[in-house]
Amino acid sequence: MHLTVLGINHTTAPVEVRGKVVFPPEQLDNALTELTALEGVYEAVILSTCNRTELYCTQKDREFDPITDWLCQFHNLCQGSLNDHIYIHTDEAAVRHALRVAAGLDSMILGEPQILGQMKASYQIALDAGSIHTLMNRLFQHTFSVAKQIRTDTAIGASPVSVAFAAVRLAMQIFGSLEKQTALLIGAGETIELTARHLHEQGTGKIIIANRTVERAHDLAAHFDGYGIGLDEISAHLPEADIVISSTGSTGSILDRETVVTALKGRRHRPVFMVDLAVPPDIAADVAELDDVYLYNVDDLKLVIEENLRSRQEAAKQAEEIIEVQVTHFSTWTQSLEAVPTLRAYREHAQALGKEVLDKANQQLDKGTPPKEVVETLTRNLINKLTHDPSVNLRSAVAGGNTGLLDAVRTLFHIKDKK
Repeated sequence: MHLTVLGINHTTAPVEVRGKVVFPPEQLDNALTELTALEGVYEAVILSTCNRTELYCTQKDREFDPITDWLCQFHNLCQGSLNDHIYIHTDEAAVRHALRVAAGLDSMILGEPQILGQMKASYQIALDAGSIHTLMNRLFQHTFSVAKQIRTDTAIGASPVSVAFAAVRLAMQIFGSLEKQTALLIGAGETIELTARHLHEQGTGKIIIANRTVERAHDLAAHFDGYGIGLDEISAHLPEADIVISSTGSTGSILDRETVVTALKGRRHRPVFMVDLAVPPDIAADVAELDDVYLYNVDDLKLVIEENLRSRQEAAKQAEEIIEVQVTHFSTWTQSLEAVPTLRAYREHAQALGKEVLDKANQQLDKGTPPKEVVETLTRNLINKLTHDPSVNLRSAVAGGNTGLLDAVRTLFHIKDKK
């Protein structure tokens, strides 16, 4: 049985290609059923995110074309249209890839933790769909355990390496807990969405999102228990904001010095933490001169991020070492599976011999043969039946020069030759 990972990600395909092979959650059950119905495919898990789509399978043979063809067919793509973007890993390489993905080593942002949660969700969907059995179940349980070990034993996720996360982490350093703070986010793009998510995860007391399109602000804020406003309402809400983070595509300032001064008076000069992630800036440069304002721009955060990235890269080296050890551990376990059919057959053979001898012993008891004599005969017959074929075959092998089998028997049964 072979492990296979077939997929595309942010390093092998542009976003327009990745978008064509995304599996919506409501389609996964049907997709898993179809995938495991392919000849030679026994188990399957589908991991599908904005940055990657990966099919984890167990196969009888290394036949990849049927899986690739199915992926194209499922998404109504021309056969072969994904060939330039697909990567395939098998067996040990597949295990190594799964561990690297779960640890965030294969992510666009090195060490990001979200992918582990996405893998766990994909595994649970496959488990519920019945497309997972022994090998795939063991792979994913091992993967989750190793990812946890890497998070615990290295600093892979200790330092923020995105401007959104860095901004929130800086706010936490200033305020400590954010439970009593109000955050005003200006803009509604990807950076602001990510910032809102981080703030929400940290339990920020109130989140307000301001955007030129109010409907978009309302829709985004609803995901984080906040509310949306228009840009023209900022001055009315600025006095309540302890944290202001802005990232718009505006060509001019959104917040000027006069607006901020008025807000500070309304706050009775309680300090405000501001981060301007926009280029060109959303917040006028002279706002930084105000005594009660702590203003950072994207360049300030980039310096922090570069240092943090170096720290993560060092941690990634440690993580790779852990992964190599764990790949070996998993491979050892999979190799042991090869003995299972033989062991099962040997046990069934021994049980059949035992039943044969026991049936004859019961017949002797029914005829009135003394129990002691029956037990002695049963024991002798069982020993003879269990040792006859191995003895004949071993003599024949040694006579033919196969002394290796003799050594194997000594190891298997812990036998030491008598002198």
